[in-house]
Amino acid sequence: MSKILVTGGTGYIGSHTTVELMNAGYEVVIIDNLSNSNKKVLEGIEKITGKVPAFEEFDICDKKKLDEFFSRHQDISAMIHFAAFKAVGESIEQPLKYYRNNLNSLLNLMESARKNKINNLVFSSSATVYGDADRLPLTEESPLKKANCPYGETKQICEDMIIALAKSDEDFQSIVLRYFNPIGAHESALIGELPIGVPANLVPFVTQTGIGLREELKVFGGDYNTPDGTCIRDYIHVVDLAKAHVKSIWRMLENKKGGVEIFNLGTGKGNSVLEVIKSFERVSGQKLPYQIVERRNGDVEASFSSTKLANKTLGWKAQRNLDDALRTAWEWEKKLKLENAK
Repeated sequence: MSKILVTGGTGYIGSHTTVELMNAGYEVVIIDNLSNSNKKVLEGIEKITGKVPAFEEFDICDKKKLDEFFSRHQDISAMIHFAAFKAVGESIEQPLKYYRNNLNSLLNLMESARKNKINNLVFSSSATVYGDADRLPLTEESPLKKANCPYGETKQICEDMIIALAKSDEDFQSIVLRYFNPIGAHESALIGELPIGVPANLVPFVTQTGIGLREELKVFGGDYNTPDGTCIRDYIHVVDLAKAHVKSIWRMLENKKGGVEIFNLGTGKGNSVLEVIKSFERVSGQKLPYQIVERRNGDVEASFSSTKLANKTLGWKAQRNLDDALRTAWEWEKKLKLENAK
């Protein structure tokens, strides 16, 4: 049984990926500083899988603690690196926080892992690396334009760091996964997205408005050059996204070729903000109060993927649609309300 390190494994995507890894027979060890997650997530993972992943609480920007961790876990076969700050708006307001955390965490991880001859890395990247696209859908060959925010820029730099290391070390191999817009929750409603404070992403804001935690949803911009004037994104169910990481781990451990492969992870279809609202109303059976306000800094007009490469090479394809994602997100929100009422 291969042991996989998951940094940020109690986070939104990390927890769902941990579940899929464990269900696929992998042993998982998580590192998380809990800055944007909750240790209770481990209970949800245990209820779904019947097992508790190993967990260590510290910040991987602490090089000394990371080196000490690897000295105790020399049997790790591969790593999945999620641990990063990820809010577009916050990165514009606090850019240095993002550069320090997102770049140092990857640098430390790669340096410490190399000392211990751990050469397999799946990296959590983002469609923000493409910036404002000239042509859609976005393929892995689409040019990387200047990112619209420091968050996107850190992902571009991290990708460059990984490619540079692979060129210098023929034993090192990495799969870089460029996510589009992960939404939804596990079917069991035992794990899901847990935003701290005001959500930075659309769907948690939708479900929190639906449940009554927010008075209304703010739609940022209604004058974009899109069919209904609102931004278009490629929304992918988080469980589909998680399964792509399992495929990536399997591919690296089987191939052992070295080098870097890059894949887009999306559905290949774009949906507007208003379409997301309609989907929520459809699955929840209630009207959602919203107001169209001014555009938000850092937002691109439209972004959706071509997933042909991931479909063919990874043998992976998104299975769930927008309604599936909104339905599971809503079930998760209702479960949170019940828990908070106790």
